[in-house]
Amino acid sequence: MPPIAEEARRIPSVPFPPRPTAPAHGDEFLAKVGYTIDRAQKYFEREQHPEGYWHRPLEANATMDAQYIFFMHFMGRVDVERQDRIVAHLLATQLPDGSWSLYPGAPGHLSNTIEAYAAMKMAGRAADDPALTRARDFILKNGGLAKAQVFTRCFLAYFGQYPWDGLPAMPAEIALLPSWFPINIYEMASWARGTVMPLVVLMAKRPYVPIPAGRGVEELWVRPPAPEDYAFLADPERIFCWRNFFLGLDRVLKLLGRSPIKPLRERALRKCADWILARQDVNGGWGGIQPAMVNSVMALRVLGYADDHPAVVKGIAAIEDFVIEEGEHIFFQPCVSPTWDTALAAKGLLDSGMAPDAPMLQKAADWLIAHQILKPGDWSVKNPDLEPGGWAFEFANDWYPDTDDTAVILMVLNRIRTGDERAKRRAITRGLNWTLGMQSHNGGWGAFDTDNLQELFNKIPFADMEAMLDQPTADLTGRHLELMGEFGYDVEMRRAKRGLAFLKRIQEPNGSWWGRWGVNYIYGTWSVLSGLRAIGEDLGAPYVRRAVAWLKSRQNEDGGWGETCDSYADPSLAGKGPSTPSQTAWALLALLAGEDELGPEVVRGIDYLTRRQQDDGAWDELHFTGTGFPRHFYLRYYMYRNYFPLMALGLFRSRAEAHLVRQAAVGTNGHGAAGEHRNGR
Repeated sequence: MPPIAEEARRIPSVPFPPRPTAPAHGDEFLAKVGYTIDRAQKYFEREQHPEGYWHRPLEANATMDAQYIFFMHFMGRVDVERQDRIVAHLLATQLPDGSWSLYPGAPGHLSNTIEAYAAMKMAGRAADDPALTRARDFILKNGGLAKAQVFTRCFLAYFGQYPWDGLPAMPAEIALLPSWFPINIYEMASWARGTVMPLVVLMAKRPYVPIPAGRGVEELWVRPPAPEDYAFLADPERIFCWRNFFLGLDRVLKLLGRSPIKPLRERALRKCADWILARQDVNGGWGGIQPAMVNSVMALRVLGYADDHPAVVKGIAAIEDFVIEEGEHIFFQPCVSPTWDTALAAKGLLDSGMAPDAPMLQKAADWLIAHQILKPGDWSVKNPDLEPGGWAFEFANDWYPDTDDTAVILMVLNRIRTGDERAKRRAITRGLNWTLGMQSHNGGWGAFDTDNLQELFNKIPFADMEAMLDQPTADLTGRHLELMGEFGYDVEMRRAKRGLAFLKRIQEPNGSWWGRWGVNYIYGTWSVLSGLRAIGEDLGAPYVRRAVAWLKSRQNEDGGWGETCDSYADPSLAGKGPSTPSQTAWALLALLAGEDELGPEVVRGIDYLTRRQQDDGAWDELHFTGTGFPRHFYLRYYMYRNYFPLMALGLFRSRAEAHLVRQAAVGTNGHGAAGEHRNGR
């Protein structure tokens, strides 16, 4: 894909318009909104780090804690105090039936429960401990170890607790396949690629780490295991399908794997080692995510790298940095989100009326500009002519900038007045050129790669979570339409036309859009409607009105909106669930984008946010509203509850005050207010 420097050079300067002033008599409800905004702004002022960024924890599920314990034992470096506090967190999150779930409110999850049980036994808990007894009953009732997912099987295999033949074949020789070959690592999503490369090393080396007697999990087999008990089952209803084809191929690869003759194995392992070492970030991590980091350090261990090797030392330090204390608990984060948090916090402050040259915004802008990535990454394999210029989600992840962070950062930087405007414009030009250049051929945007569409990868036995691809999505495409609108482009721009066509093709029959990176249809619909308004789409178009009507139909009795993570598995639950601050804010932002008038649904939603704010200016939110992998892995961003409501409250106030100003002007001119909205915007 060629660079788009010509388009980037046409960027106009688009100053953020000043917030209109309400008439002198004011309004009681707006005063309440203003009070809520002021408290929220003070919260962000207190929470900003001295360097200029914002960052709060990112929570997932019990597998993160369990795998941290596995990692400590694998590496032979157990911190007993940390281990005990991690176990305490596991016990605090166990459900009454003995299981652990994917997210609060969900039913027990078998593999999560197996890993939590195994980790606690490894840490020294006795099998007759009441918590383990309840967990074991749940596990056996649901099929036992034979039904464990692939990653769970892998971790247990390292400690001799699962037969290696029960793992799918993933030969290390896959690393040797060139990028032009239909099946190669660059057709996988970045997160899958960063996990698979070290994992094939571990599967080739088959390490065995002994554990003390009595700390294994053999009691979790329903009956003594036989090969047919842990085999991956074929689809009985369709003889000729990709799943059955790959299961047959898996059997063939396993037979070949038993042969002592593997002429390419050592070459493949060297290629994996070189690849892993080359992609280690300056902070010691890999890809900024737990699976890539933990697997990479363990892979280096089995390849013979000593504990004092710089790559191993830095890798362990990066993993330890993911352990976080929150109150009395210690838990392990799957990732950290400072860049994302900083960009969205700054956007919330701007949307709520903070001056573009406010010191805290200038500090945030300086921090963001300093973290722009100006070297090629894995994305450049498919885009060799595209100049770098994106941002990553984490403190350091130079190989994997993402389009979502980049788009939001660019919109924020464009509105902040910095001390060095020339440096800011250079950063914006590079960033806009890069992220718009990451558009896929179908018109949409993925997060880390372009044209990541090889569905076959989700059919292989290894991919039991069906998370091997980074396909273009509605939420990211909507974000890029919003980005283009922010910089003065309209629906006539070629990239905007292709993006609009993509969104129209994938709209749900009920008018909503599926959300890949937030839960779920509320998130996707918010992102798209924001993009449509910014790019200048006709808000009266039938497909836009369907989206707005769908959102209004999903408002809860308390005035808020919510959506359960279950909507990924059951679309009939789209837009249904207990109200949360973040999802209420997304719905409000979507309605504010989708129409000009402030309808009763918007007012009720704003009232919900004002009523739910805490005395410290923050909101409380226990539900998970972030998405890692749909149907399999969900996230709770601790700051989603705060900056998204601030955005919604701020934009509502601007719209309401502008409405009052217009009403006053219409009254002065002797015209009635009835025709005020006759011409839309």
